[in-house]
Amino acid sequence: MAKIFRFPDVGEGITEGEIVRWLVKEGDEVKADQPVAEIETDKAIVEMPSPYSGTVLKLHFHEKDIVKVGQVLITIGAKGESPDLVVADDAAVGAAPVPPAEVKPASPGAPVPGTAGRAEGGAIQATPMVRKLAQDVGIDLATVAGTGPQGRITEDDVRAAKARAATESSQTLQTSQQTPQPAPKVKSKYDFYGTLERIPLRGIRRATAKKMHESVSTAAHVTHFDEADAAALAALKDKLAAEAARFGVKLTYLPFIVKALIAAIKLHPTLNSTLDDEEQEIVVKKYYNIGIAVDVPDGLIVPVVKIAEQKTVFDIAGEIKTLAEAAKARTLDMGDLRGGTFSITNVGMIGGEWATPIINYPEVAILATMKIADRVRAVGGTVAVRKTLPLCLSFDHRVIDGAEAARFMNDLKKALEDEALLESAARAAE
Repeated sequence: MAKIFRFPDVGEGITEGEIVRWLVKEGDEVKADQPVAEIETDKAIVEMPSPYSGTVLKLHFHEKDIVKVGQVLITIGAKGESPDLVVADDAAVGAAPVPPAEVKPASPGAPVPGTAGRAEGGAIQATPMVRKLAQDVGIDLATVAGTGPQGRITEDDVRAAKARAATESSQTLQTSQQTPQPAPKVKSKYDFYGTLERIPLRGIRRATAKKMHESVSTAAHVTHFDEADAAALAALKDKLAAEAARFGVKLTYLPFIVKALIAAIKLHPTLNSTLDDEEQEIVVKKYYNIGIAVDVPDGLIVPVVKIAEQKTVFDIAGEIKTLAEAAKARTLDMGDLRGGTFSITNVGMIGGEWATPIINYPEVAILATMKIADRVRAVGGTVAVRKTLPLCLSFDHRVIDGAEAARFMNDLKKALEDEALLESAARAAE
């Protein structure tokens, strides 16, 4: 018999995905572990392998459809087999059996399905004439309670059962006729001012919207703004550019910011934590996995540089480039998106002075780095042009106080403005 394959639970709290592309069509032969569909879940596209070998009998969704965990994706069986004749799938194996409900007569003398009109041995007690009458009027004697001697079913019992069935059928028809039919949903192409375009909320944009809503609905967002003198940072980047090129790496400011960030987090460890609401505990991470927000056409993807404290600036620069390219090509593995402890969104490569980034929940803080540029500032009582880096820290006020966030930003600025410390950290892999 045919087998069904349900959309499995892929972890990380994912409850649904979008079918980006079917890799097979109905009638195709597939082998076990052969990819059958590309499904976008939580900002990553996953190739879903078939658990069975056989012929694709039915695809239960179209491309661009949203499928929820547990829904049937595909039916696989022998060629020519009906997709409606299926055996229990893996999701049903091991499920606790549902006990049958206790059946009680609605009123004295009402039939009890499966037991009415039976003698102790289990045979239905009725004469051939009663059996013929029941057959003619379409009544199953197993559903009729006999009122004759020893529970024997009589002609009157059959006629009464037929009358009840007719009454119930009439009531059901009246109820269905009275039930209002849902009105078709109309989506206007125009409003009072002009033409409208409706864009389905799908893919990355849908996942981003859900993630952002979860964050702002859960964490208590506060944003702290500050500014670092970027002269030392710019000088160090220029100084190490040639050395980085020998490793095949193009240096940007971001890898240096990652190293300075880690140095500041070590002094303020609660910024590298999550809040366990159920246990009412702040869970501080003793490792530093830094998420880097990547701008792609449909939204944001945040791949994670794992164990960044153990990597040099050159290592981090190369990894950021690889992850960003994979994000834009939609070839990231799900593991590349997991395990983050703190995130950076680098708005500066586009422009802007200040922003209020939304925390990458369940993390408790995110840093937005803005455009490094020459700005007019008061320095030592005089007006001067300085290269500066605006910094915007959004944090969860349930975990981090405003004073702690300010102290963290002071230490981050110190790290970014100290060229010797920054160069030492840049070359170090702990």
